[in-house]
Parts: sequence; structure tokens; C-alpha cells
Amino acid sequence: MRKPPSLRFPPLREGNRAGRAGSTASQGEPRSAPARFPLQAGGTLRRGSKQQSLRNLPPQGDATMQTYRLYIDGEWIDTGTRYEVRNPANGEVIAECAVAGEAELNAAVDAAARAFPDWAARSYEERGELLRAVAQGIKARYEEFALAETQETGRCLRETLAHDIPAAIAVFEYFAGIAPATLGETIPVPGMYLNYTRREPYGVVGAITPWNFPLWLAAIKIAPALAVGNTMVLKPAPTTPITALMLAEVMHQAGIPAGVFNVLTDPTPATIGDLLTRHPKVRKVSFTGSTAVGVRVMQNAATHIAPVSLELGGKSPFLVFADADFDRALAHALLANYFAQGQMCTAATRIFVERPLYERFRDAFVARAQRLQIGDPLDPTTEFATLHKREQLEKTEFYVRAALEEGAKLLAGGRRLTEPPFDKGFYFAPTVLEEVQPTMRVACDEIFGPVAMLMPFEGEAEAVRLANNTDYGLAAGVWTQDIGKALRVAHQIEAGKVWVNCYNMIPPQAPYGGYKLSGFGRELGLHCLLDLYTQVKNVQVDLSPDYFEWFG
Repeated sequence: MRKPPSLRFPPLREGNRAGRAGSTASQGEPRSAPARFPLQAGGTLRRGSKQQSLRNLPPQGDATMQTYRLYIDGEWIDTGTRYEVRNPANGEVIAECAVAGEAELNAAVDAAARAFPDWAARSYEERGELLRAVAQGIKARYEEFALAETQETGRCLRETLAHDIPAAIAVFEYFAGIAPATLGETIPVPGMYLNYTRREPYGVVGAITPWNFPLWLAAIKIAPALAVGNTMVLKPAPTTPITALMLAEVMHQAGIPAGVFNVLTDPTPATIGDLLTRHPKVRKVSFTGSTAVGVRVMQNAATHIAPVSLELGGKSPFLVFADADFDRALAHALLANYFAQGQMCTAATRIFVERPLYERFRDAFVARAQRLQIGDPLDPTTEFATLHKREQLEKTEFYVRAALEEGAKLLAGGRRLTEPPFDKGFYFAPTVLEEVQPTMRVACDEIFGPVAMLMPFEGEAEAVRLANNTDYGLAAGVWTQDIGKALRVAHQIEAGKVWVNCYNMIPPQAPYGGYKLSGFGRELGLHCLLDLYTQVKNVQVDLSPDYFEWFG
């Protein structure tokens, strides 16, 4: 295992892969932890990869307040009313953004509708070249994007540098080249007929994105939608609009035609979102966010029969069998719970460990959770930073308190950090609970915070039963060295994404989406282009010289 060579982190410990669970390795404190490998562009974890250097970033705390306007029809529009965007880590104002109203919403949708015919008529190759130019534009401002995403989300700079920005670039590069795969098919039918299908874009797509991974979650909607000829109006989360507006700058400079892409900002989560999803010219809606808001989006889109794709909440299980690679499972369990402070739809907060391994895994997990370096998100040594907003902090506190009142046992964390310098942010210590019952609120509801629950299980059948004992079905992790067992369990889990001996790997080539209350529709991969952003037209041509008269 090699350490990331370029990002100036403190020295990282090297792991020893010689021992595995079930071998003669010590059953006490785990071997020295492996290096914390960065997430690969596109969301996969890889060893020894290069991370972006911090050398060109401004000093910590040197944030210059920016003013942003709306991006409509290729122009920057100032509405005369602005709202403040604050850094969650310290409360400082980092930007002022224009407030969109109904007039601006209508203007953006009309612009996208006007731009649609010409954009859809362009070749896949021409649209692909423009999307590649967008990817290059993000690369040219790599560190600027990472810094902006850290300041608006409160997440660690090491995360945005190593994951968010390269993942967004990879998405644009992938969809720039895959769109021709959506060409139709020829269908043999009886008689002298030519029968074929065409995949055609919907038109104007209304997209709404959340605040946890703002650039990447925008990219996975923008790139595929535009690649196949749709146009778009994007509404980013009110608290994280900056990278979306920076992306609009990049797309403008890359030559994306006026009206093809538009961005509206608004301080309230619902106002512009409701108007956008109800607008009769919006022919397709793509939403990522909470399940409750997803229901509202569906209701709005139903008023004009617009198809909807939803990527919603999760309560993912993480199953560790006794024969699992102990160190690898432990490292990924930490990643699955504390990356982004647990503010991920895929967070595997329900960790089920087979009983022979349970105590060893529990003790090691707690020890590692307590060693996480908590601090300023801009500090490259920080591993764990602030929650995004006060509501998330209070929600996390509520669920931990409720769990303890219902009989759960606190093993680590469980408290707000209020001592300086944490008093200016929304810091909550990495938390570990055990003796959690499946019926407890903490085990049933999505928390979106750093709260991990450890629970033992006995055998495959109970593991599957516990994993599926949730209303959600976004993701799951299975850890075993028995591939037969891994596949048996993976096939029985009710989730749209099942990782075996890995976690949180979301390459742009593979579909991503959920079962049950986690939504429907698959983002990323060819499925995304076929199922979300194109509709099928069938054409049948009569080649016979004969014809018949039905009415004689």
C-alpha cells in the first residue's frame, strides 16, 4: 500500500495485508491502520492514487466574499434582491446570491424551451465535444472548485479535492462519449416492413440538487441530460449554490449555447422548486433529496404528467461476516459512516457484524472513531469537520437522545462540540451506538449525521432479514471472503446498489439508484441515458408493393 504522494497530509500509517480474519493475527487491537486512500474519480477507492496539491490554495480563512447572479439564456441576471451564503464551519458570509422569483423561473424555462430544437438537432459528437470542454474547464479551476465546495458545504478539503471534483470531471468525460449508444434498434416484424426505434430527448429538464455533494450531484444530472439533447434548468440547494454557478461560468466559456443550461438560486428550499416542477414546459423532472420532498415533487410533476426520477433517502446496512478481511471491512465501515460527517444517502449507519467477530470489530471501530482528527475543513490534516447546518445538528442530537432513552448504549461521541474553535460551527462528535433494537427510531429513520450503530447477527438468513428491515433500499455492503455467500446475500438484499468487499464506489459507468422509499430511476451509466433522459419512438415503414382496402 502506497501513501498518496502529493497532497500535504500528515504521515499516514501503512497497513499490513498479510493477516486476515480467521488467521493467526492478534484478536485484540487491530493492526496499524492502512493509509486512507482517496476516492477515485467517479467514486471508487483506489490505492496509491495522486491527490491534487494544496500549494496554490489561499491561506485558511482567507475567503473573499463573492456576489453571484442568476444564469439565464446565456446571460447573468441580477434581480436586485440577494441572500447570504455562509460557511458552516464558522458562520462567515462567503457569497451573496440573487433571489429568483416566478418571472425569472419562467424566463429560464422559456429560454431552455427555445434552445431545445437546435441543441437536440446537433450531432452526438458535437454535443460530446462541448461536454469534454466543460470537463477541461473544471480541471482548469480544480482547486478553486474544491475550495468553494469545502466552504459552502463545511466538508473536509481533503474530501473535495480527492473525490468531489475528479468525480464531477469523470462524469462529464464519460457522458461526452457514451451518448451514441442510445441510437435505436431495428426490430424484425412479420411482413415487408422496416421497423425501428429512435431514442429522443424529452425537452426541458427541471433538476433539483441537494447540499451534500453539490458539484457531483449536479454533474450526474447535467451531463447525461445534455449529452442526449435535452436542455436544463437547475435549482441547486439554497445553502450550496456556489459550485453550480461556477459550473455555469465554465459551461458558458466552453461554448454551451445560450438557454441550454440555466441556474436559478433561491434562499427557500421550496419556492422555485415548486414552480419548476409544476411548470407545463418542463417535460422531465430529476430530483435528489429527502423522501418527503420527493413525494411533493411527484405531486407537482403529476399536474402536467411529467416523468420523474427520484434519488432519495437511505438507511443502508453494512454486513460483516466472520470470514471478512477485518482491516479492509473496518476501514470501509469508517468511510461508510464518517465520510462527509455521515451526510450521505448511502451512509451505512446500520453495521451488522457476525457474532464471532462482533466484539473485536466493535472495539476496533470505536477506537478508530475516537481517533478521527476533528477540525477546520480547510486544514489538510482534518478528517472530520462540521455538519452542514443547524437543523442537521439538532436532528442528530434528537436521534441520539431518543436512542439512549429507548435503551441504546453509547460507545463514543454522542455530543455537540461547543468548545473553541468548534463553537462557531455545527460540530458533532463521531458517534457509535450499540444495543440498538430494529424498532428504535434511530434504526429506522435517516439521520444524515455521524451516528453509527453496531449490532450482532447469526448467519446468512438473519443478516438478510436485518438488512431488509427498513423502508429504504438505496445501498448495502457485504463483507466476506466466500464469493458464493457474497452473491447469495447480495441477491437477496432489497437495494439498488450492493457493494461486496468495498463501499461508496460510484463509477459513472454503472447505474445508481434505489428501491422502496429510496426512489426510482437509475442515474449514471447507459441506463441513465436510456431510462431517464430519452423517450422511445417507434417507426414502421411499409415496403410492400401491395395494400389492402379495409372498407370495400
